[in-house]
Amino acid sequence: MKLMHQYIAVDKVNIHYVETGHMSETKPLSTMVFLHGFPEYWGSWQKQLDYFSTHYHVIAPDLPGYNLSDKPSELDFYTVPNLIAFIAQFIAAISPTEPVILVAHDWGGAIAWPLAAFYPHLISKLIILNAAHPSTFTREMINNPIQRQKSAYIHQLISPSAETLLIEDDYRYLTEKIMVSSQEVIFTEQVLARYKKVWGQYGAINGMLQYYRAMPQLAPSDTDDGIEKALADETSINTGQIKKTTDIRIPNIRINQATLVLWGEQDLAFVNETLNNIERYVADCTIKRFANTSHWLQHERPAEVNRAIHAFVNQPSLPMSHLHESLA
Repeated sequence: MKLMHQYIAVDKVNIHYVETGHMSETKPLSTMVFLHGFPEYWGSWQKQLDYFSTHYHVIAPDLPGYNLSDKPSELDFYTVPNLIAFIAQFIAAISPTEPVILVAHDWGGAIAWPLAAFYPHLISKLIILNAAHPSTFTREMINNPIQRQKSAYIHQLISPSAETLLIEDDYRYLTEKIMVSSQEVIFTEQVLARYKKVWGQYGAINGMLQYYRAMPQLAPSDTDDGIEKALADETSINTGQIKKTTDIRIPNIRINQATLVLWGEQDLAFVNETLNNIERYVADCTIKRFANTSHWLQHERPAEVNRAIHAFVNQPSLPMSHLHESLA
């Protein structure tokens, strides 16, 4: 597989992406777009690109703020509504004549869910890996103290010292607190060396953190001495995003495309309850759970992930109000 490194300007922001795949004699193959999350880059999809490039036109960008893509300085750029509109323009530019199959993980998934809801004409099928649906995630953030505990790390990432925290001791926080796999052989020293090169790109650490700083609402950490302390903390970058749970609103994000959710059940960032009643928001949803698998699903179970995606994209969409679950 030969990867081609490309750049495209979207609203004067240069986005780096890799693409591969073959053209048929009559028309291009269906396009699959892969969106990575924090703190990764296009290379997190290497094994998926290898697998699907023989039958699809595959594209994996560095999200804005990451690696070789531009890193806009304005915080407003990283608000979810703007990111949705921006990635919609990117998809329309790289696949102007047909909708794409969208595959997304973590922050890529946080963008992909509402993108599918608000720009349905751009996406034929949606595949999500360990990225909670915004509506069920917010519900759990309000009602589930374990989810609030799992999200406590975000308070570190929106603090003024966050950039120093991530950089110090040769990116120790990222390698020992974030990139925590259920398998020791996944994030080897060789793999982490590539990530450190990505994180070392000028402005990349700040760019990655902007996504968290621009989050619209966040529950106070259960380690805080009450909401008053969290709201009065003068060191907070954006105290307006920290709200009482009674003031947090659940967004109504409804997906009509056939959707596959692949879920590692040992996720340190999300409770498994975010999958409960997801059919309320995703009418045609298939869930495949992976026991003894962490947040880094595509790294730990690449062959099974690839087979599950292949089977899903090659089956006809099922009737609406369908929910199917299986456990790997």
